[in-house]
Amino acid sequence: MPDNLSDGALRRMASIVALVVALGLVVIKVWAWLATGSISLLTSAADGLVDVVASTVTFAGVRYAARPADQGHRYGHGKAEAVAAFVQALLLAAAAIGLGVESVQRLIVPQALSQTGFGIWVIVGSTLAAAGLVTMQTLVVKRTGSTAIAADRAHYVTDVAVNLAVLIALLLERFLGWGRADAIGALAISAYMLWNARGMAADALFQLLDRELDLDERARVEAALLRCEGVQAVHDLRTRNGGDRVFVEFHVEVDGALTVAAGHAIADRAEKTVQGLFDAADVTAHLEPAGIDDERLDDLVSKQP
Repeated sequence: MPDNLSDGALRRMASIVALVVALGLVVIKVWAWLATGSISLLTSAADGLVDVVASTVTFAGVRYAARPADQGHRYGHGKAEAVAAFVQALLLAAAAIGLGVESVQRLIVPQALSQTGFGIWVIVGSTLAAAGLVTMQTLVVKRTGSTAIAADRAHYVTDVAVNLAVLIALLLERFLGWGRADAIGALAISAYMLWNARGMAADALFQLLDRELDLDERARVEAALLRCEGVQAVHDLRTRNGGDRVFVEFHVEVDGALTVAAGHAIADRAEKTVQGLFDAADVTAHLEPAGIDDERLDDLVSKQP
């Protein structure tokens, strides 16, 4: 992975590569399906078509999310990636249900296949291409933490599994004459696609609904703050994943006898400490005198069932 590229450039590059590869694979798979009549190849081609649409959505989402904060979006545009990921999940689920219905029909009324040798070679090549793309996207996600690229990668991990299932079905059809192997493989692929769509939608909704970071991350933030010189206590810690960055807000308690300037310096130091815990973070500290008795978010949350 080139070190001289920014995270935004890597996201854009990964989106473009995924779109080009997905478009090429869907054309080849449709050609193979027309030649063989394989429902499992049709399932793979449909999954590839979803990938083309999803990669287009990802490309648009990544570009929009990279926009800097503006007057109408002072928190930035990072959640566009989560929206893109949720759209992909819906597309994948719709394709899985439609192909599952077709697979059941083929299971009840099997259809003979033709040119299975050609179909086997096509699916082997598609598997290698998808595996290479997944490797590239994995490196990009590790460096950038992009939600949309991660969702797009999930599509291609599914594509690798889909291709392997298609390959097994075609091999059973060609060499053992199992007439229903093609439909069974397609049905299994549809179920796997639906399962992946569920996970992708859940991950995207965590961001869209401002779910807190996990308990370990919150504990790490609080521990780092309490180690800061001048910080006596911390309360009302709020966190959320904004897609391109983490947002952290908290109330920090200091000696009430300090000057405003001294307290401000402590708050600045606390913010920088938290920023150092994440690759990208927007941190806001609210300064309060130690021991203040006021209405707290922590108290309201603790009363929830």
